[in-house]
Amino acid sequence: MSNSVDQDMGLFYRRLFPYKSIFHWLNHGPTPEDNFTKREIAFNLPGDVMLRYQSFLDADEFKAQVCKLVPTRFEIGPVYTSRPRDRKTARPGSFNPVARELVFDIDMTDYDPIRTCCSDAQICRKCWKFIAAAVKVLDDAIRQQFGYEHLLWVYSGRRGIHLWISDPEAMALTDEQRKAIVGWLSVVQKDESKRPNIRFGSHPLPASLAPALDELAVMFTEIILEDQDCFGSEKGYEALLRLIPDARIVDALREEWSGANIDSVEKWKNFKAQIKTHKKDSATRAHLTAAMEDIILQYTYPRLDENVSKKRNHLLKAPFCVHPKTGRVCVPVDPKRISEFDPERVPTVSQLIDELDADTNMETEHHSDWERTSLKEYVNMLDAHNQRIMNQARNTRRGTANLSW
Repeated sequence: MSNSVDQDMGLFYRRLFPYKSIFHWLNHGPTPEDNFTKREIAFNLPGDVMLRYQSFLDADEFKAQVCKLVPTRFEIGPVYTSRPRDRKTARPGSFNPVARELVFDIDMTDYDPIRTCCSDAQICRKCWKFIAAAVKVLDDAIRQQFGYEHLLWVYSGRRGIHLWISDPEAMALTDEQRKAIVGWLSVVQKDESKRPNIRFGSHPLPASLAPALDELAVMFTEIILEDQDCFGSEKGYEALLRLIPDARIVDALREEWSGANIDSVEKWKNFKAQIKTHKKDSATRAHLTAAMEDIILQYTYPRLDENVSKKRNHLLKAPFCVHPKTGRVCVPVDPKRISEFDPERVPTVSQLIDELDADTNMETEHHSDWERTSLKEYVNMLDAHNQRIMNQARNTRRGTANLSW
């Protein structure tokens, strides 16, 4: 990092980073417990150096080390059987991960095969709608199908979003159980030419996906047909044709579209018109209707980085870290307002420091200087989330105590 960036990061960590909130979130309580003291924190230092297996007794010790090291970012790992910093003195084979939030990572680059507005690290309001659709569908699916309640969505600082699930049942999941959940929630195959692997023979769409399809069918029109015009080019419509399991319809549509100036909205209407040429109750029409539903899911369903979720010992960037390329803070996001979220309006470190400089009352350092900056709404969001987690933990302890009588 340059001196100016290094100074800005030092000031950010000293005066703006919400250590107490992060401590409460990881710890599930106001006083230090195993969830925090046996938790791995890994620091990324300048020069691509990673300092792993750090652990701390409380929020103050954590802050002191962050301010000393001034990492480019830091990542959160699992809770271990013993404190990570003491792992070398642990009995051989006894140092193992025992708990960890169930996490998911959705990255915009996984949508590169279908998005037309941007590519690679670029992002705009149009392609952010892919992320918004993913958040809506995944948030609903996880709450309804697994019953989890403590979901924290966090903007990655550049082109994606992370989900942290802190329910005790989610924290306790084994690697095999995590793998099974990710498999259940994964629909889109890596090979774009293949239809989603979600049906068994000619069976209907699984009941777990029906609510998602209803919502995504509406988003499909706006995102895929109108905003992205995914089938406008020859490459785009050929990708669509590969997913249609009827050679006669494929040939007819290719002939109609070849060399013609027809947008995606009209092409989709052409496809649906071809389906309607078959009798309403015929097996062929049912098969083609299923293919149409699968195409909607292929283009709009959440694209998960499965490896992030499968293992407890996977590291993931902490909320309120700073993305080194954009300078934006990785802030929590309200899933109910995800469509309103604009990545370009997320505060940057330099913006926050300017806000500090502009406030004449901020000359004296305070542990919650973030309260007088645009970071406040995001920290408040995390604190409200933490309160729900701690309330549940307290109620669980009370229930256990009552049972002991």
